[in-house]
Amino acid sequence: MWTTHLGEQYQLNGPKMVSVNPKSLLGSKMVKNAYGIAGGDLKEGAKIFIEAALSERFAHVAGDYFDNDHNTFVSPHPSASYSTNRQALISELKAIISAN
Repeated sequence: MWTTHLGEQYQLNGPKMVSVNPKSLLGSKMVKNAYGIAGGDLKEGAKIFIEAALSERFAHVAGDYFDNDHNTFVSPHPSASYSTNRQALISELKAIISAN
């Protein structure tokens, strides 16, 4: 929802925003502890972040979601498509930030 919000806010004249699932069940400590499996090569996750930062494929995205499990842009969770949900999130974030 945050990335969708930023994409809407900056879609014309700002940095391009993308949310990325680097790949499910990569070989991180969290995956090893939570699932008891070695997981995939962490380099797969790192490569997609490099591509997102530098490639033409990601140059014109504005709040999109990229699923590296399927190597394509997909719709985010349905809750993110509702502007009222996004506004509620932004309001909560602003409240948390202003309280600190």
